[in-house]
Amino acid sequence: MYFTSLNLGYMERLTEAQKELYEWLTEYIRMHQHSPSIRQMMQAMNLKSPAPIQSRLEHLRTKGYIEWNEGKARTIRVLRASRHGIPVLGTIAAGGLIEPYSDAVEHIDFMNLALPLQTYALRVTGDSMIEDLIADGDLVFLRPVLEPDYLKNGTIVAARVEGHGTTLKRFYREGEMVTLQPANRKYNPIEVTASSVQVQGSLVAVWRTEIQ
Repeated sequence: MYFTSLNLGYMERLTEAQKELYEWLTEYIRMHQHSPSIRQMMQAMNLKSPAPIQSRLEHLRTKGYIEWNEGKARTIRVLRASRHGIPVLGTIAAGGLIEPYSDAVEHIDFMNLALPLQTYALRVTGDSMIEDLIADGDLVFLRPVLEPDYLKNGTIVAARVEGHGTTLKRFYREGEMVTLQPANRKYNPIEVTASSVQVQGSLVAVWRTEIQ
């Protein structure tokens, strides 16, 4: 197996104390949509001093699990994906178009990889992206695109084309027209109006089960 990624790296393992705080933080922020105070963390970890909490937060920041402005507990932001694993939401066409995915069909645990929050995976079917080293059977990891109007041309995306299905291609927009460009000369680009394209995710990383 091998893994290729965009601006990602391997993460250091956590100690039991760091993992306990990290998992509590993840759940707290998921439930409340904001980070807790130092006092709340002390109570949750059954500690009487803020020093151990600050030390654990610093280690979590250094190891890449959170962002945190020291001295400002409310600025904590969890960086990595849920401990429940990355959801695989079905398949994505690297060729023609297929029906869009919906519910997760499985979850994959990548505990040592720095994957962004809300990352999800799709299984590639087809060979239209092989020149970008994305082959049939690979898993592609994607994250939601919050502002598709500002998407950089050339970004590899999962895009749903209205009335057709979902495909993995490089995205280019000029005015009101969108081109979904394959990375295989055997395939023609898909050219449609911007209003008929819904960008569902941008590529974060690729996982291949065997060298092809």
